[in-house]
Amino acid sequence: MKKKQYEQALEPMQLELAAVARWLQHTGKRLLVVLEGRDTAGKGGVVGALSDHLNPRQCHTVALPKPSDREAGQWYFQRYVPHLPAAGEIVLFDRSWYNRAGVEKVMGFASEEQVAHFLKQVPVFEKLLVDDGILLFKYWLCCDQDKQEERFAERLEDPLKRWKLSPIDLKARERYQAYTDAREAMLEATHSKHAPWTLVDFNDQKRGRLTLIRDLLDRLPDREVPTPEIEYPPLGHPPLEERYRALKPIRNFDDD
Repeated sequence: MKKKQYEQALEPMQLELAAVARWLQHTGKRLLVVLEGRDTAGKGGVVGALSDHLNPRQCHTVALPKPSDREAGQWYFQRYVPHLPAAGEIVLFDRSWYNRAGVEKVMGFASEEQVAHFLKQVPVFEKLLVDDGILLFKYWLCCDQDKQEERFAERLEDPLKRWKLSPIDLKARERYQAYTDAREAMLEATHSKHAPWTLVDFNDQKRGRLTLIRDLLDRLPDREVPTPEIEYPPLGHPPLEERYRALKPIRNFDDD
């Protein structure tokens, strides 16, 4: 998809997202969007498309680093709970608690017992969130192996994107099938009526962003909230620039 075509399609959706933000503030509802997928799938891009024109005090992106030693000894969901949305807020998780069923499982950072325990607990955890009124949406961004390789190579060649290429990413290249198997097990265990998964094709990232945002907007409740009127009276005096130009300079440095 060409950039101009993409931007033309995205703009009206971003206006709708702004309306969603007003609706959330008006009603006190809470919106939580979980974005998962393979490395290079396009999570950062869709986070930007969702949040670029929203108030950063209201819309928060959460992308947690590896857990500290203390966090590793906590209940697994504990480090995520402080980042859940409060009334009127939007939270976008760029990777989430599902790390345990994906990278932690495939790369050996979690035992089989820990993964099994997680898959048993997560539907209960998400049921608590939904029952408390949080609007929870879970998206998996799909990316074929040839596209992943193409994007890894692009990161390697571009100094501005090389920070995205970690040692874990390089190892992930060799474990594409293992990640596929882990994803299928995760989907089977955690796709529920109260917190279903939605898979979106992100081989074309622009089309993927548009598809995901359109789906999110279509699944939110009716959100018509009047746009608040803003009074913008005239200043009642000339702008400062004109007033400064009317002043006689104290010293003309050109005369030195």
